[in-house]
Amino acid sequence: MRTLAIANQKGGSGKTTTSVNLAAALGEQNRRVLMVDLDPQHSATSWFGIRDAGKGVLGIFVDGGSLLDFAQETEVPGVEVAPSSAWLVGVEKILAGELGAETILRRQLAKVPADRWDYVLIDCPPTLGILTINALAAVRELLVPVEAHVMALAGLAQLLHTVEVVQERLNPDLQVTGVLACRVDSRTRHAKEVVDMLREREGSLVFETVIRENIRLAECPSFGQPITRYDSKSHGAADYRALAQEVISQEGRK
Repeated sequence: MRTLAIANQKGGSGKTTTSVNLAAALGEQNRRVLMVDLDPQHSATSWFGIRDAGKGVLGIFVDGGSLLDFAQETEVPGVEVAPSSAWLVGVEKILAGELGAETILRRQLAKVPADRWDYVLIDCPPTLGILTINALAAVRELLVPVEAHVMALAGLAQLLHTVEVVQERLNPDLQVTGVLACRVDSRTRHAKEVVDMLREREGSLVFETVIRENIRLAECPSFGQPITRYDSKSHGAADYRALAQEVISQEGRK
């Protein structure tokens, strides 16, 4: 079972878009996927059409709930969701000062049978708070979506520094499995320059796939469907299927 956090503390990076659509594209390839929504904005939960999640995965952090108990089936083949809710907004205050608060999710994930899912993807909030740290402490891999804008590169450097701290103090097994250029407008020179700069700085960490700016990607959350179902022939669907193939090609090397 591969465990991946999808994180970037900068909003607008394509984090939730990547979590939802990569999960769907992996499901198409007969992988069993659990997507854990740790974002209090619960966008990924809504995207999969889950409207009444109660307090959602808050129960993992405050009641010692099992991750297995929160998994819900979706209409997307192969994909289950552990939903979020607005209740997660208060988790920082609830866990303040609690011993071992940073490793709650890791302890629960360790109880999941290794053959239950092929992939666990964790959609992190756009902050570097206790929820994101829990995700980084729990998984073995980090996938970082980065908006194709020069200002986004500074945020990437900050996140990679946080990864080093987590590796040193909480999770020596954590590794960056890939950096994904998102919202790439192929009509502009700026986007191409940013992608080139990203490849120059991070080398082989950067996925060959880039996620092109695509209106159909922007539309599909309103219809509660991943892009692979909303518009299977769109550029967005093609890009996320290509990303899924790259991620699958890493199997056995991670």
